[in-house]
Amino acid sequence: MKNRLSYISTRGLAPVLGFDDVLLAGLARDGGLYVPDVYPAMAKSDIAALRGLSYADAAARILAPFVAGGLGESELAELTRDAYAGFDHPAVAPLSQIDANEWILELYHGPTLAFKDLALQLVGRMFDAVLKKRGERITVVGATSGDTGSAAIEACRDRDNVDIFMLHPAGRVSEVQRRQMTTVQASNVYNIAVDGTFDDCQSMVKALFSDHELRDRLNLSAVNSINWARVAAQTVYYLTAAVSLGAPDRKIAFSVPTGNFGDVYAGYVASKMGLPVERLVIATNMNDILVRCLKTGSYAVTAVVPTISPSMDIQVSSNFERLLFDLYDRNGKSVAGLMGDLSAKGAFEVDRGHLAEASALFRAAEVSEDKTLATMAEIHRSTGLLIDPHTAVGIAAGRRERPDAAVPMVHLSTAHPAKFPDAVERATGVRPALPAHLKDLLERPERYDRLDNDLATVKQYIESKSRAA
Repeated sequence: MKNRLSYISTRGLAPVLGFDDVLLAGLARDGGLYVPDVYPAMAKSDIAALRGLSYADAAARILAPFVAGGLGESELAELTRDAYAGFDHPAVAPLSQIDANEWILELYHGPTLAFKDLALQLVGRMFDAVLKKRGERITVVGATSGDTGSAAIEACRDRDNVDIFMLHPAGRVSEVQRRQMTTVQASNVYNIAVDGTFDDCQSMVKALFSDHELRDRLNLSAVNSINWARVAAQTVYYLTAAVSLGAPDRKIAFSVPTGNFGDVYAGYVASKMGLPVERLVIATNMNDILVRCLKTGSYAVTAVVPTISPSMDIQVSSNFERLLFDLYDRNGKSVAGLMGDLSAKGAFEVDRGHLAEASALFRAAEVSEDKTLATMAEIHRSTGLLIDPHTAVGIAAGRRERPDAAVPMVHLSTAHPAKFPDAVERATGVRPALPAHLKDLLERPERYDRLDNDLATVKQYIESKSRAA
């Protein structure tokens, strides 16, 4: 598992890069997303050998082949131990049983109470390690539907070689989510509230990366899941959870609340590495483009509908392009054609053969607002647990699309309930409290700029603030 990987673009026209260059590049220069030229294989004995390891040590072992040539094994181990030392649960990503052979994977024990911490606490440290070696500075630009922003800011704040600019859709994230970003007073952090949707923010970030002169001058880098390092780091909790429940000697199923397809795609990568995954359930709210695509083959963008699970209020799921690349036999020209149709027509068609191939592993289900609230209430009644609305979407979808009951079903719990107190209280009558380190969050002063949904305006703002310029 120690051979150095090369990284190629899903659209086939960008330079082949090593890990450290992919880490800093984010989006490929041809507009595509980087993936490894091959998925590193884990034998059953490799997977079984993860038993008994700490989360940090398991992460170092799993990620070693992805970073080979960029980070040494001892250096990676030091980074993973530092990244996860601050989590408030010794297991980092513990499992809680909620029913017979049914589990919640708690991914909210990091500093910003969301699953993004598990990747970004490590990615921020990787940035530091690589930039120190190179003597370079980067300008991180990202878009968030709620949780990526605070996790990325927490990972990048106060770092000498990084400025971070985070775009979020004004009025379309929860107050807790917004304040976790806007109350950070670090001088290298810039929050931008855009008068638009998350898809508008994400489109602007991609457009900035497509401006090669700007990209080179500001040394742009990405923290969204378009950055391969994010995806690689997220494979770890699939493997550690599965091993805890008997893998590799039994298959495991996962249900994943997802909007941008990054989290569930990480589960797919784990399966390609050798993890015996019986099923991956794509759980969505009313913004159901992925459900419609897997059922009909039509990937057609419609208006974004605001919901009580705002982190999934997304129509253009960037990481779906990575899956399409594999479904179309890693033919970059085919993928570029589909993405061209999406840009020109707002839609593309996946043919039946490729759709059937995806359906062998994936299922998809949309969950209504009423069902989301009912699931939150039912879980509280039956277990005493409070869950956030995104987790509720995952549980409802996972139960609907569950395979044989003999297969353990793991529902990914992607955020702490206190990030969405209004929805939790509405469903259960209980208002969840923020952890001690955030108890005064609602009283802290905010700092952000509200900008028009206009690329030129956002570009000028970033140019005026970035130290890399």
